Amino acid sequence: MSTPSVAVIVVAAGSGTRLGRPEPKAFVPLGDGTLLSHAVRGVLRMREPVQLVVVVPAERVDQTRAELQEGADASAELVVVAGGELRQDSVAAGLAQLAPEIGIVLVHDAARALTPALLFDEVAAAVRTRGHGVVPGLPVVDTVKRVADGRVVETVDRAELAAVQTPQGFPRGALERAYRLAGGEFTDDAALAAAAGVQVDVVPGDVRAFKITVPADLRRAEQLVAEAGAGAEASAREGVSAVQRHADDAEPSILPPEPVAEPRVLVPRVGTGVDVHAFADDDTPLWLAGLEWPGERGLAGHSDGDAASHAICDALLAAAGLGDVGRIFGTADPELDGAHGEVFLRETVRRVREAGFIVGNVSVQLVGNRPKLAPRREEAEALLSRFVGAPVSVSATTSDGLGFTGRGEGVAAIATALLLPA
Repeated sequence: MSTPSVAVIVVAAGSGTRLGRPEPKAFVPLGDGTLLSHAVRGVLRMREPVQLVVVVPAERVDQTRAELQEGADASAELVVVAGGELRQDSVAAGLAQLAPEIGIVLVHDAARALTPALLFDEVAAAVRTRGHGVVPGLPVVDTVKRVADGRVVETVDRAELAAVQTPQGFPRGALERAYRLAGGEFTDDAALAAAAGVQVDVVPGDVRAFKITVPADLRRAEQLVAEAGAGAEASAREGVSAVQRHADDAEPSILPPEPVAEPRVLVPRVGTGVDVHAFADDDTPLWLAGLEWPGERGLAGHSDGDAASHAICDALLAAAGLGDVGRIFGTADPELDGAHGEVFLRETVRRVREAGFIVGNVSVQLVGNRPKLAPRREEAEALLSRFVGAPVSVSATTSDGLGFTGRGEGVAAIATALLLPA
């Protein structure tokens, strides 16, 4: 077995009073196991071997260690340690247990029990590639108000907001230094690390990594686990062997039985979108790839004519099986007169998520003689990635003087989108 270079600290020492249960939150039953058991399962399904450090209430250490060692994967090195009064104390206790060879640390809340292994893998890979802090996050879809004494003070620009999740990953040395310098209480490790000067990036999160805080969250998790279980049982009835269930009603074990069949085949879905706009005959400003291009001739259209944004929308809608831009938005809608690409992208992503998908990544290529993309490529990619909530790459080419783009009559955009089942 190879020596792990990644450690995952699962924080499970909180009381979870808002859940209204007598046991600590991490030990609340969920399906055939507990919140902690499902959280641990996600870690143990990572592609690479890890050191697993579980931080629990002091009175639960021995029981948790025995149950985890009984069912732990051979590729994981397991440590169970007592936590502290504050979350920071618990993470610090976990950090103290790291093996010398560990270079990357992921900190995960057991309350995010259904976080898939893929998200752990992606955060670890991002830390390894970028060399600084990485946290997963989802776009904020609700309108956010700043309130004082019950009155709305202002509307916050949600385009610059993200709902941050766990696991949160860091180079080991940077996180340990941040904890040594911590001078106050922080709500998560990203805030603590940033206060110590550590750069922290946000990568796309996962809707399954929601936090179980109140009874409604637990009911949502129970429904998801039950649906997965029902699918597995259906597969078993079709001839797939199933693991025999425990016959007694004893307290659920730390590790629930490993499912022997997925409820359905979960495969990525790919969509392609193409959009074309002619240059306008008036002084319409040019909007393309989410950016305004001062001094450039604008594109004609009912909206702002942003061919890149519209092609991305078509690609996303096609992958999700939701139709196309013309069907969803339509040129007859007066509210979309002059609307920017951001409006279309955010609404499209919202519909894609409602349909049960998350965006993996998008690529879009512009075809035309102008504007010159190279000077603003990174700016366009950053902006579109923020709108979509996933990586967006932008490229450009000419058509060697052929066709309407070669004659300088307009711009075309071709986009490809990858969606993953949520």
